[in-house]
Amino acid sequence: MSTHQQGGVAICSERPNAGIDVSKQHLDVCLKDQAVRLANDPQGWSGCVAMLGEAQVDLVVIEATGGYERGVLCALQTAGLCVARVNPRQARDFAKSMGVLAKTDEVDARVLRDFANVLARHAERDRYITPLVDERRQELVELMSRRRQLVDMRVAEGNRREHAGKRAARSIDSVLKTLDKQLQAIDADIDEHMDRHFKLQRSLLDSVKGIGPVTILTLTAALPELGRLDRRAISKLVGVAPLADDSGKRRGKRRVWGGRADVRAVLYMAALVAIRHNPVVQVFHSRLIAAGKPKKVAIVACMRKLLTIVNAMLRDSAAWDAARHVAPAATA
Repeated sequence: MSTHQQGGVAICSERPNAGIDVSKQHLDVCLKDQAVRLANDPQGWSGCVAMLGEAQVDLVVIEATGGYERGVLCALQTAGLCVARVNPRQARDFAKSMGVLAKTDEVDARVLRDFANVLARHAERDRYITPLVDERRQELVELMSRRRQLVDMRVAEGNRREHAGKRAARSIDSVLKTLDKQLQAIDADIDEHMDRHFKLQRSLLDSVKGIGPVTILTLTAALPELGRLDRRAISKLVGVAPLADDSGKRRGKRRVWGGRADVRAVLYMAALVAIRHNPVVQVFHSRLIAAGKPKKVAIVACMRKLLTIVNAMLRDSAAWDAARHVAPAATA
């Protein structure tokens, strides 16, 4: 960064930032006042990398678009560029805050460029940068997603079975058998992949009472930041941190909001089990209830407690040790 004087005002000359609107077919790239459309294919990714690399771009912001952004994201990260993959809702809310109500691919790219300009100057800039995509973890994410799809299909077929006639029931039973076989196969693939690439993390998480196979899978696949962030940051990321709602003299209720819904869902079930069987969480929950906390508030607090514990365990590569965690719980 260089600084010069203009009219008695210090002007900072910084590296530019860029925004990329991703669709199935195209990449709309906005850099400074330049807007370029490229194909969303390897050739287009290479062109995008060359364009942004030549301009010495500081930060690139793209939206999560159901996987269509994956190719260009990997290409940019491989080239050493910093990329922030943001939730589309965040980008749209930012656009509205800037008074941008129109929505086209080019407009979206310009909004993402402006969003990148804001994030690049943020005090916690690094928190928004997407970690380098790990192919092994990405494969685990795909296996997890496929397992969830199979489970959803099985639940749907099971619900239809209850009111089906004899002939329809035979068809449903056949589909259920197929789905059961597919679930067994996908579970075997997940076990093999976890043992090969994430054996240590799996063993550490498995040592915690309350955390089962589905929770371990979800935390490993959908929360790669686990063990790399501090307890406040990881709680905000998952969506179990109480957020302030104050204005003037008013002190509103703290509520949890946002975050990664898939992680939060399994963490909720894990907390329910831990409240009954994990001594640390059990004592913590009992103390909250005795203090008059509502049951749901106590459960969310236990979710956060459990997340904080496993985050510290992975940070230190330490297995569960009740003696290590009971004392903080008793004095918290």
